[in-house]
This record gives sequence, C-alpha cells and structure tokens, in this order.
Amino acid sequence: MDRRIKFRHLEAFTHIARAKSLKRAAEQLHLTQPAISKTLKDLEVIIGKQLMDRGRAGVRLTPEGEVFLTFAEQSMQALQTGLSSVASIGAGGNPTLTVGALPSVASQLLPWAVQDFRQKSPGTVVQLLEGPHEYMTDRLRAGALDLAVGRLGRPESMVGLSFTQLYSEEVVIVVAPNHPLAGATQLEQLDGFPIVYPPQAAAIRPLVAGKLIASGLPLFNNRIESASGEFGRAMALGNAQAIWFISHGVVANDLESGRLVAIDIDMSATTGAIGVMARSEEVPSAIAHLFRQSLLDYVQRP
Repeated sequence: MDRRIKFRHLEAFTHIARAKSLKRAAEQLHLTQPAISKTLKDLEVIIGKQLMDRGRAGVRLTPEGEVFLTFAEQSMQALQTGLSSVASIGAGGNPTLTVGALPSVASQLLPWAVQDFRQKSPGTVVQLLEGPHEYMTDRLRAGALDLAVGRLGRPESMVGLSFTQLYSEEVVIVVAPNHPLAGATQLEQLDGFPIVYPPQAAAIRPLVAGKLIASGLPLFNNRIESASGEFGRAMALGNAQAIWFISHGVVANDLESGRLVAIDIDMSATTGAIGVMARSEEVPSAIAHLFRQSLLDYVQRP
C-alpha cells in the first residue's frame, strides 16, 4: 500500500461518500469545506484516479470510487474493531471467546493452545464446544462461535467461512490390542465385526467412503454411525470388539499408551487438512487473533 495514504484520507473519503456532500461531511468531521476538499484531492492524486465527481447537486462516486469505498470502509471497521478489542483486554470485565472444536483436536491441540492463550490474555474466559463438522460450521456461521478448529470440510459446508491450515492428519482404523484382526492388512478382512463408522455430518466420512470405493468395497452393512469419541472407544475396548474408523487426533493418546492399536492398512488417501475456521466477511477480534496465534504457535513449536 502507498504509505502516503493516511487515516485522515480514508476518514474524509468515507464520510463524503456517506453524506454525498462535501459540506455535510466537513461539518461531521469539524473541518472547513476547503480542508476536506483538499484531503479528497490529495487522496485522488496518491491513487492516480478520480474517486468522486463534484457538482452542484453534491458528489457522486466514480466507478473507481465505488470500488475503493468498499475497501476503505473495511479498513476503517478493522481498525475500530482492533482498538475496541485491545481496550477490552485491559479493561476488565472478562471478555469471552467461544471456540468450537472437532473431537480430533480436543485432546491434543486445544489444551496446549488454551494454556498458551491464557498467558497472552489472562482475563479472557474461554468457552469450548465440541461436536461434528456440520454442527460446528452452522454454529460458526450463525455467530454462536468466534472460531472453530477441525477438518476442512466439503466445499458446500465451507460457504461463508475462511480456513487457515495448521497441519494434516489421516483417518486410522483402531481396535483393542487383543482383537482378532489387530494384524489385518486388507479392508476386506474387516467384515464380520461391528464397525463404528463416521456419520453423514462428519468431515472424514467422504474420505473414508472414497477409500472404500477405491478398494472396490461397498459401504459396510454392519456399521454403527457415530461421531462420539467415548462411544467409539467403549465399543472398541468392550465386549463388542468393534473396529473403529476415526481421525488420528482423537485416539493419539490411546495409541501412544497402547490402549488401542492401529490396523496396518494404508489410509493415506484419507489425509485431510486440520485448521482454524472463521467467518470470512468478518474482521476477527483481538482475542480471536491471539487464540489463532496460539494455535499456530502449537504447530511451529520445536
């Protein structure tokens, strides 16, 4: 951006555009009309385009002015949001940050990120909600969440949202260590046992389905569809001897401790992006920015 453009240029331009009058805009900003007219002219010289047509009936935006107004207003809004958010951090009153989390990130990424965030913003109350992908994205679009952390979903589920990738992970097939199929190497061997399978709302479902299709296999008839980590864990470890298709992050601690084992079947085709989601048309608050930075710090840690 041209460093000659100052806040006063954007302020004058947006006020003139709203008021459609140099005189009224000057009164709102407590300036003289020649002063605000010069500020507008200076901005046009810097940009190299005429932004407004002046006439007896007032001022009218040129096509270039229409384009510039959108971004000028966004810049003004972003600055105001930043100033308000920074002020709220030091002003007490315990601001709240509400974060949605898919189960795959709730056990590893979020505890570390929350602790780091609390050092950055000790007065902020963090509210965590866990659920499947579509539930979280719907809540995020509705404004009930400030951010959501989880897998990148299908394009139709990401409408109106931005996505910043943190890392990638794949789906694993896990069983109890003493399961008869603990040493299986082919998907065809899994039929005959209960299978805990991702439901329609889960971001990993199309990835798992794609793996089955590529292997020439139909959808398992003996599947039990659930996004609950506790249910899947209980089914895999209990008398049901279930086989569980699940994101690696959900069972990372179980695999590390040996409580569960991953069947040695290549699931690299199910690898997907894990990241932080926000409303694409909204400037994030200061505390949302700090939390996003804590997530990025987790990925970049030694």
